[in-house]
Amino acid sequence: MSEMLEYITVDTSETPTHAVIWLHGLGADCHDFEGLVPQLGLAHKAVRFVFPNAPIRPVTINGGMKMRAWYDILEMSLDRKVDMDNIQESMTQIEAIIEALGKQGISSDRIVMAGFSQGGVIAYQVALLGKYPLAGVMALSTYLADPDAVPTAQTSVNGNAPILIHHGSFDPVVAPVLAGRARARLDELGYQTQYQVYDMPHSVCPEQVGDIAHWLLERLG
Repeated sequence: MSEMLEYITVDTSETPTHAVIWLHGLGADCHDFEGLVPQLGLAHKAVRFVFPNAPIRPVTINGGMKMRAWYDILEMSLDRKVDMDNIQESMTQIEAIIEALGKQGISSDRIVMAGFSQGGVIAYQVALLGKYPLAGVMALSTYLADPDAVPTAQTSVNGNAPILIHHGSFDPVVAPVLAGRARARLDELGYQTQYQVYDMPHSVCPEQVGDIAHWLLERLG
């Protein structure tokens, strides 16, 4: 049984009807994207932002140093050798948060799953291989952990969920080609993707924040 993750919440209203679960990248924490909430212009929407902390675990590519990580990365090759058991465990922990939100009156189809870098890998996993229908997926500067395992849109619970893919054109951490591959694979399987590249490294830029705000407004009723 996986431990429940600790997380913080930021509500734009006293009675949120929708939610965004936003997962940080390797070595960051639950506060990483908290400061973006006011910039998204959603004050008139009733949204609960949920920012979980990844577990602390040793990361092989960082010499076994312990840090917040959704999974262990074993090799930094382009194809990325990762610990799929860790990914499965993280996916189960995020689904527990989706269930907790359901008990608070926010059903999964009113939840957007978002993630940056490692967090985006888990966001993809929860949406494509999980059991809960979502309002959408935001995959930022990330990649598919196992493209061959992704089911067709016709057989996925989120086959109709819009998928926003953003990447930096000179990202030195997650090569831009990986975002392109993810998009191509998802398009091939029948998913609805929206793809945008920005002149930035492994980060988030102001122009992108505006585009995220616009996309979220459409997703969140």
